Order: sequence, then structure tokens, then C-alpha cells
Amino acid sequence: MDLDAIVRRALEEDVGPGDVTTRATVPRAARARARITQKQPGVVFGLDAAEATFRALDGDARLERLTAEGEWRDGGPVLDVEGSAAALLTAERTALNFLQRLSGVATLTARYVEAVGGTGARVLDTRKTTPGLRALEKAAVAAGGGTNHRAGLYDAILIKENHAAMAGGVAAAVEAARASSPGVPLEVECRTLAEVEEALAAHAPRLLLDNMAPALLREAVARVEGRAELEASGGVTLGTIREIAGTGVHFVSVGALTHSAPALDLSLLLEPLP
Repeated sequence: MDLDAIVRRALEEDVGPGDVTTRATVPRAARARARITQKQPGVVFGLDAAEATFRALDGDARLERLTAEGEWRDGGPVLDVEGSAAALLTAERTALNFLQRLSGVATLTARYVEAVGGTGARVLDTRKTTPGLRALEKAAVAAGGGTNHRAGLYDAILIKENHAAMAGGVAAAVEAARASSPGVPLEVECRTLAEVEEALAAHAPRLLLDNMAPALLREAVARVEGRAELEASGGVTLGTIREIAGTGVHFVSVGALTHSAPALDLSLLLEPLP
């Protein structure tokens, strides 16, 4: 992940040819101190991105972290930055966007992880991420206690219905995948118990049980009898995940961690320096 490149693109989007408001109102030589504060309970994450944003506009900025990442807290000071007042004001929104977004992902993940506590199941993320921010958002999931699923289409094989149909069936798809990419993790999506049996017959090491009700998940777990790892997926919410996790599956994947996480409320206050 090239964090500097990600930050540069974000700043280019926001600043464009220049911050006309700051340029008109803030003397070039003015200096200031800014403090970012967490205003609601949650998990802070994204300080690297926020700091990189300030440093991109003021290489001499002084930064001090006031909290650790990846820990649930009620609120309080997060980051102090001292430097060019113009740079701090221009970087403010982009730095907060990174920090609020990534902290929101970490916070929602922590809530899901807490909900499955004691079941033995792990909470997985998905590829339903913001374009260009996947690496950061998956890092935020990990900071919240979640487990990262495949990073993309290149590091794991997930055979879905359409793949199997094009390959000539599940068994043929599994065989072709193993021949093409030996050693790459392999998983087969199953929507029915018949598909579970078909995937097991093909010796698939991991099954994704898609949109199965808890009763059906429990039956799938009983039939598999430990012959494959099991992942439940589809329509998982905070209200349903504990029951799903309690069926005996190893993993529960939750797209909402990254596609629906609300931003954590953070603010930045600026203090002019003499």
C-alpha cells in the first residue's frame, strides 16, 4: 500500500488548484496548533493517514499522538499537530475524512466481534470496500478485532455459481482451480445442502454458506462434520450475527463492516500561535 499516493490523490481531489478561502484569510507566516478530539465512544484508527495528510502540506509539522489505535474508548483527545496555520486548515477535512472513516470501520467491527464473543466464530470482512481504500479499510477491520478475508481476486479462489456453471460443475471448477493455481486458498459458495454435498465430494477445503437460515446452517455443520471450514455469509446484521455464529460455523463474513460503517464523530479545533 502506497499511503503517500493515497493521501496525495485525496488532497488533489479536495484542494485542486488551491484553497482559495485559506489563501485569502490566513497570513503565510501564521502558525497554529490543532487538536483532533474523539466525541463519541468507539475505536480510533487511521492516524497514519491523518498524519501523512498534514505532513504532505507541511513537512515540518510536529505531531503528537494522544491515544493508542485499536482500543475502545469513550472519547477524548486523539492527535495534536503544530505547524503552518494554512497547511493545517487546508489539510483538516482530508485528515478528518480518513480518520473518521477508518475509525468508523474499526468501531463497527468491534461491535460485531463483541457480539460473537464466546462462540468461537471469527468475523470476516469482504471486498465491498471503497475503491482505492481497500488496504486502509481492511487494516481498520483488523484494528477493530476482525479478520481479513481475501484482499482481492488474486490471493484466494472463491468459486461461485456462475464460475461452476462455466467450468462444467463444481467438481470441474475445483479441479481446474487447483491445476491453475496450486497452493492458493480455495473456497466454494453453497446455497443449498445439495451444493454442500457436491463441494465436499470435490474435496473443497472451505465452503461459503450463502444466505442460509440458522437452522439450515446447523444442518450443514452437522453434515460437514469437520471435513471443511465453514463460512456463513449474506444479510448478516448486529441483531442476527450471534445466532449465526452459534450454529458452529468457523467464520461469519459481514459486508457492512466496510460498506455501511458510520463515521466516528471527531472534531478539529485550531489555536493560533504567537
